[in-house]
Amino acid sequence: MTKQELVVAPAWTTEIDAWNVWMTAADRPDTTRYLRTYHLRRLGAEHPLTHPYELTAEDLLLWIGRPEWSTETRRSYRASLRVFYGWAHAEGRITTNPAYGLPSIRPARAMPRPAPTAVVNDALAGATIRERLMLLILAKTGARRGELAQVHTRDLEGGLSDGWSLRLHGKGGKQRLVPIDDQFAEVLLSLDPGYLFPGGINGHLSAPHVGRIVSRILGPGWTAHTLRHRFATAAYAVERDLRAVQELLGHAKPETTAVYTLIPDDSKRRAALGAASDVA
Repeated sequence: MTKQELVVAPAWTTEIDAWNVWMTAADRPDTTRYLRTYHLRRLGAEHPLTHPYELTAEDLLLWIGRPEWSTETRRSYRASLRVFYGWAHAEGRITTNPAYGLPSIRPARAMPRPAPTAVVNDALAGATIRERLMLLILAKTGARRGELAQVHTRDLEGGLSDGWSLRLHGKGGKQRLVPIDDQFAEVLLSLDPGYLFPGGINGHLSAPHVGRIVSRILGPGWTAHTLRHRFATAAYAVERDLRAVQELLGHAKPETTAVYTLIPDDSKRRAALGAASDVA
């Protein structure tokens, strides 16, 4: 169900729109605002006869406690509820914050899950020109789906002796340059000026829309995020330099990058045999 397909009562629309204005003033990224407002619109669509400020703590607890949601989905919705109702309480729009006591949710133990080469190649073989471009950018840069959605022809930089790089617009307005090969740069240079994937979110597609397209092309079980894992794993295998991969992915901490990188089998074998070499 997309944000556009969600039908909510006017009371919900009024409060969500006011909250969105606040998030815009607070310079929250477009992708964050889209996700947060989608979460609240979904809550509103599932409680059409209830004003947003009439929902109780128990109502919210039951909503995020649905068994079919994954841990990460539950964490994401909880965060949106906490921000929305925290804003409403601080603004005096509600006397008590029903989301305040929502229990913290431990993140699931993450493991690298890079999309296999065979899956990527099969997807490329059956993709349209636009879909192929999406897959290639993700596979060659490790971009997040929201970063992919915002790629513009002006983001291609460099050339000459320095080589080409693609500028990605990450979370919190942070930007980074990811080197790309000359052949792929020529493909991007041949495109008409503008956003590579035009749409209705400030001129480009939304991150969720891009994610759905990529997931459909890759097939069951594989997503844009698994292409990011694939890039991280392949980049790490070249130099075994976690800090370099961290910079390429735009992570604040190397511990996060480590979750994305599947250690090559030959590295583990050499480490194990080296550790055992002095044991008779």
